[in-house]
Parts: sequence; C-alpha cells; structure tokens
Amino acid sequence: MSADSRAPQRSNRATQRSNRAAQSSYRAARAVRARRRAALAAGAAAAALLLTACGSGGTSGGGGDTGFVTGTDGISTVPAGERVAAPDLSGKTLEGEQLDVGDYKGKVVVLNVWGSWCNPCRAEAKYFAKVSKEYADQDVQFVGINTRDGSTTAALAFEKDFGITYPSLYDPTGKLMLRFEKGTLNPQAIPSTLVLDREGRVAARSLTALDEERLRKMLEPVVAEK
Repeated sequence: MSADSRAPQRSNRATQRSNRAAQSSYRAARAVRARRRAALAAGAAAAALLLTACGSGGTSGGGGDTGFVTGTDGISTVPAGERVAAPDLSGKTLEGEQLDVGDYKGKVVVLNVWGSWCNPCRAEAKYFAKVSKEYADQDVQFVGINTRDGSTTAALAFEKDFGITYPSLYDPTGKLMLRFEKGTLNPQAIPSTLVLDREGRVAARSLTALDEERLRKMLEPVVAEK
C-alpha cells in the first residue's frame, strides 16, 4: 500500500478519535450539569425545610376545600364532621419503648412536635408540662414527637429540665411528620401542636409556640365534646 493511500486512513482514524473524544466530553459535561441541578434542588429543599424549622409558625388556614379555619390567634380548627384521621404514629420513644398513638383512641390526644435545639420549643415546654399534669385525670394524653435531635441524650435532658413526664416518640428525620396528608391539618413547623379528638381525628392545630392560655384554648373545646 502506497504512502498516499495510507494517509487518508490515518486521517479518518484521527477524525474518529476526535469525534469520540468530543462525544465523551459532551457526556461528561451533561453529567456535571445534572449533578449541579440535583445539588441545587437538594439545597432548595433543605432551605425550605429550614424555613419551617423552629420558626414563629405559618399562616396556613381556611378557604377552598381545606375544611379548616385559622383564627387570628393562629389556631386552626375543623368541625367534627370534616375531620381527618391522624396517620399511623408509632415507633420507639426516647426511652426506647414502643408507643402507638392509636392505642389512645377514646382519649383526647395532644401531639407536640419539638426539638431540644429549638428555642420556641423551650419557651413553651413549661406550659405543656403543667397542663399535661392538670388534664391527666380527664382522659387527655399528651405525646411528644421529638425531631432532628441527633441522639436522645439532649432530648432526655430537655424533658428533665422542664419536667416533661409524658412520652415522646423519637423521630430524628421527621418521617412521622411526613405521614400526614397534604392539605390537612398537618405539622408543618417546629414547634407544632395538634389536638386529636377521641376518635383519633385532627381537631385543631397550631404552628407556633403556645403559652398556657392558647394551649388551653386549643384543648378545652375538644375535651368538652361528647
């Protein structure tokens, strides 16, 4: 084969190698862009989550077909005939014991979502400790949902400091909160408080830290129901 005939072949092979290299670079660039988009999406989700964490609460309320109304005090309520049952809320407590909120059906249940790192949670804790003891003989059960604490040590110290004697489910990643249906009275912030009626349905919600007066205001109408 002459040198003249080999030259086009070498040129073709060089072109093919160049094309493969270009395609490889293109695929690599696409992969980098995809990773960047995923990272941005994750960052946005994390930012949204932080906005709801340990804040002054939200303003979600009535209108449309939600079935509930939020008063000027930030407490959302729903009539008995339009209430939605709470999801399965079960797991290990901070003490490592099994607890199922469904076992309290027949009682009014106060669910408080909290974290030991959360200043508004610390501000309201003494009121929950006091009111929970006062209503203990009225078929009212308080249950905490401790979230985003990396271990139970700080959470247990929190309960001891504030005299919390009722149990708390340990939910460090917030999985229990995600079980509530969108569009219902679900816990969207930390702290959040829900009151379940005797049939296990969500009757009231607050997305802000509660003082004693507002906690009683949420609880008393549901306790008075027959």
